Order: sequence, then C-alpha cells, then structure tokens
Amino acid sequence: MRPRLQAVIAAIVLIACVTIFPVSRASAQAPTLQEQLVAQYKLAKLASDTSGFSVTEEGTLLEIKKGGLLGVPYTDKTTLTNKYEGGVLHPPNSAMVEARKKIFGHFGQTQDQGQTTKLFQKGDKVYPTKLDVNLEKDTVSLGVVACDTCNKTDPPTYNKTQVVFQFPKGSLAKASAGDVEDTIGQLLAVSDDTQQQDQGQQQGGQDQGQAKGQGQGQGQAQGQQQQSEPQTIQLGMTADQVTGALGKPEKIVNLGPKQLYIYKDMKVTFFNGRVADVQ
Repeated sequence: MRPRLQAVIAAIVLIACVTIFPVSRASAQAPTLQEQLVAQYKLAKLASDTSGFSVTEEGTLLEIKKGGLLGVPYTDKTTLTNKYEGGVLHPPNSAMVEARKKIFGHFGQTQDQGQTTKLFQKGDKVYPTKLDVNLEKDTVSLGVVACDTCNKTDPPTYNKTQVVFQFPKGSLAKASAGDVEDTIGQLLAVSDDTQQQDQGQQQGGQDQGQAKGQGQGQGQAQGQQQQSEPQTIQLGMTADQVTGALGKPEKIVNLGPKQLYIYKDMKVTFFNGRVADVQ
C-alpha cells in the first residue's frame, strides 16, 4: 500500500507543479492593464502648507484635445465627474453642479465666495493624479489637475476634475493597453513636451553606445533584410531580443518602467524591460 500511496502523492505533486508554476510565470511576465496604464501615466503628487497647495512631484504632462471638461479648484471637497464615451465628452449636467453648490455651500465653498467651476480649454495642460481600471464596469477613471505653470495661471488654482472613459460592454477585459491609451489620447494626449524631454534624456544616455555599436547595428539590419522568413515577437521578450529580430526602432519613447519602440509599421511596448504589448 505504501508504494501505491507514494506514487499517488508523487503524481499529485507533479500535476501541481505543471499547472501552478506556468501560471505564476505567465502572471509575472504579463502585467495587468492597471499596471501598464500606471506605467504610461505617471501620477503627480500634491501637498499643502500655510501658503496653499503645490505640485511636489510632476507626473506625465497631458494636453486636453477637446474642450468641455468641467472641474473645480483643488481645495474644493468634491470632484466633478465627466464621461467620455464613443468619442463624445459628456460633462456633468447643470442639475448636478447646482446640487453640489447647495450641499457644500454650508462649508463655505460657494461660487459667491470665489470657489467656482472651471471649464478647461482645448490645449490646457494637466497632470494625472489618480487612475483606476474597473473591468466589471468597463471603465477607466482618470483624475487630473491643472498644470498652472504650463497654462500660465496666476495665482494658481490647481483646478481638478475626473474623466470616466466608458468602453463597450465586455470589451475592456480583452483590450490591450495600447487600445486604451489610444482612446484616452482622443481627449487627454501625452504632451509633446513630455515626449521630447524623455527622448532627449534617453538619447543623451545612448549616444556613446550607438556610436560604438553603429557598425554592428548596420550589419544586423542588413542581415535581417536578407532573411526571407518573418520574425516573431512574443510577450516577455527583452529589448535586445526585439532589436535582434526587427533592428533598431525609428523612435524610442522612455516613460520610466515603460518604453515604446516605434517602427515603421509596428509599435512594441515594454514594461520593466519585457514585451507587454505589440501593435
């Protein structure tokens, strides 16, 4: 009986190893949609003292592409929620705004006392402050605060608002980070100022390495052109493996733990040095 019992136990352990460990490894190599988006949109941090609020840590600078976002000063106890669905922005209705004024008027936050709503304009710059993915509701909520120094707002107000991006039912769980970023970018696009700064910083650190390996890189590119079979890019591959297969990208966007390699007809997204998405 003992040999049979040992055999059964060994079989159970083998099955557990086969089923559990690959899942754990896959989970480590495939970050969640929340993690990928947080890597793309670095959240800003604010703090206050006797002089008021200020940005203590800048986030990813975003540019508003469509007017109509309605917000309130950062000191306001509430946050207005705008909805973006099907390419259309739906700001809070007037009844909701009036109700907010009546409720919080008891705390001295009324329009008559200088606390008023803010209608953001196309071209205004903002920082993300909060990001939340809700797969059950197919929504991505993004809180933002105005970059008053960018918008030349004096005195600063740090107006804030929240946008709920509504996706079709059942689609968000299947969507890639790139798909979600494209939708968010219709309303809140990563500012060219941020992209140029990130590219400049990375370019400065790569100049010596590029000069040293220029001949080798050209040889790899020529070798790839001569190959007749298509190259395969898989999740979890490193940047070196991707450049070994596709050559050097036309552009590299460095966003901290996230990097974008832009090719002529492809965009490869890395998260912590590993391929997380390909478009």
